[in-house]
Amino acid sequence: MTQTKRYLVRLAVILVFMVSTLFMGVTTAHAEVNVDAESAILVDAETGDILFEKSSDVALPPASMTKVMTEYLVWEAIENGEISWDTTTEISEYAYSISANNAFSGVGLRLDHEYTVKELYDAMAINSDNATSIALAELIAGSEGEFVKMMNEKAEEMGLQDAQFVNSTGLNNSSLGENYPEGTNPDDNNLISARSMAKLAYHLIKDYPEALEVSSVPTQEFEGNEMLNWNWMLPGMPGHIAQYTYDGLDGLKTGHTDLAGYTFTGTAKRDGTRLISVVMRTNSVEERFSETQKLLDYGFSHFSRETLFEAGHQIEDESTLPVVKGKENEVEIASSEPIETIVREGEEDLYSVSYNINDEVLNDDGAIEALVEDGLEVGELVLTYDGELDYGNIVSEEETTSVPVVTSNGVEKSNWFMLMLQAIGDFFVGLFNSIKGIFV
Repeated sequence: MTQTKRYLVRLAVILVFMVSTLFMGVTTAHAEVNVDAESAILVDAETGDILFEKSSDVALPPASMTKVMTEYLVWEAIENGEISWDTTTEISEYAYSISANNAFSGVGLRLDHEYTVKELYDAMAINSDNATSIALAELIAGSEGEFVKMMNEKAEEMGLQDAQFVNSTGLNNSSLGENYPEGTNPDDNNLISARSMAKLAYHLIKDYPEALEVSSVPTQEFEGNEMLNWNWMLPGMPGHIAQYTYDGLDGLKTGHTDLAGYTFTGTAKRDGTRLISVVMRTNSVEERFSETQKLLDYGFSHFSRETLFEAGHQIEDESTLPVVKGKENEVEIASSEPIETIVREGEEDLYSVSYNINDEVLNDDGAIEALVEDGLEVGELVLTYDGELDYGNIVSEEETTSVPVVTSNGVEKSNWFMLMLQAIGDFFVGLFNSIKGIFV
């Protein structure tokens, strides 16, 4: 082989390597995760931004993930003063029949015995107990049927458009015999999409973060017996199931029925970032946790919370607003807070900002009338993502990240003499323009 041919071969090898590396980099930057679940979603718990989704709008049976709504309504009833953690109640015959049925998970409740709301809630949230869910529903609403109405009203309030609640537990109505809640049918099932399930978890964590203090408990005693949390990903789980534990995970709710398969709404926090994941209709206990780990690993390794624009940011050539009747003709404006959001790796430069100035602070000519105070809020600095992988936000389709825009200094009002001169000048300028227009 001649020296020229050797050179060309080496050059070709180098070019192939460079192109391969380039495409590998692109693939890595936009790599996503393959989740073995019929439906799944991953969400930033701070902003509600969706980081990944798979068929997340398909309504499926959630099984015991239904209890997240029951938990929310318990916290709300306590916040409203309707009940307290120390409130006691006895177990109805219906709740007792569920507790005594070996086909359902339960802690084994007793008739003619008073339990506190705290005892019932812990058994529901930790051990996924069905009878305690029913007991809490009956305590709050008088009957499970009335409680189901509250569940659906709250779902509508939260914007869970595809949610349908028919009982407080997540069991199939057909499993309840003649005790299915009034207002529902014996063949009805709870239904909700992964997107709405993530949104429900988002609201529980936002409104009642103390709920995570309970959902994170791996084991707890109940009337002399140990309750084991069905969430095997919690740190501190005993025995062989400790292999599934995940650092930073502290909730939220598992579920399983033959119809629903194995479901799980998980949440974990690392380095100040909290993620919410949902997997629905996986094939086994182990798979719902392994697929959740895939989602969370993807989120924590490919996304980070970044400060994209510092407080005091000004948009070039748009850093002032005109001022009338003031000692100065303009005033500086800037953001009062930094803009922070969760960012996909390598996409830090794919964000821009724009002003949304409040028309109410401006006159008809688009100027502020003096006196202008320092720190006057005049609008918002709005963040826009200019990349391609945008899955939206679970909180609202209109949801945007923004911070206030304020004046950076004050502008005093001109004295009466200067205002008079300015008015005279404006009059003659207007007159001149009118005359000029006649002769053009």
